[in-house]
Amino acid sequence: MSSAKQQILGSLRRSLRRPEPSAEEKAVLEARLHSPQRNLVPQRAQLPHAEQLDLMETMLKELSATVVRLDGEAAVPAAVADYLKGENLPPKVRMAPRDDLRRLPWEAQPLLEVEEGIAEAEDATSVTGAFAGIAETGTVMMASGPEAPVTLNFLPENHVVVLRASQVVGSYEDAFQRLRAVVGQGRMPRAVNMITGPSRTGDIEQTILLGAHGPRRLHVLLVDDTAGDTAADTAAG
Repeated sequence: MSSAKQQILGSLRRSLRRPEPSAEEKAVLEARLHSPQRNLVPQRAQLPHAEQLDLMETMLKELSATVVRLDGEAAVPAAVADYLKGENLPPKVRMAPRDDLRRLPWEAQPLLEVEEGIAEAEDATSVTGAFAGIAETGTVMMASGPEAPVTLNFLPENHVVVLRASQVVGSYEDAFQRLRAVVGQGRMPRAVNMITGPSRTGDIEQTILLGAHGPRRLHVLLVDDTAGDTAADTAAG
């Protein structure tokens, strides 16, 4: 542990009037971190995978997101172009620099301008992957990394997420179990964002306002990758 982190934690302990943990207490905490225990999982999350996909779609729509189900990843560029046209948005997107997105047939959409990298202030629409979809709440789990800039999740007003069917799980516990398996025990990405519908607030006169702290629209392309034409991408992002 760095000296700066030790100083911060020491200051917090003094403020809370808590002593330094004993060796036995540290051992208990280390054991819990090494072998995380699952909490109670809602019954609605304990479904066959096909039903989890249906629940994911239903929950997303209840949260004011839009969903299109695709038979394969080759259909993604056309679906992105159709979405932009339908929402009367500029045919231009800022895409996460991921190999699985790069290999899609974007050239089949000559009117669509695709640029990679972090989001800029003028970007209206981002296209990203996802780490997981959590069916019980319709939540998209995003894990940051070089191929998954966090700005793409929050800066553009329109967020298009390419979510593969194999990435959809029932519960939060399932999603974090997958994350730990990918990044390694005792490690986490710099940021893990849970996106549950478009950004919203009810602070102003108790009226729901979309786009208050992030994208005004969330559009999920739920791609069937069970036929073997694509490999599930479980890398962070």
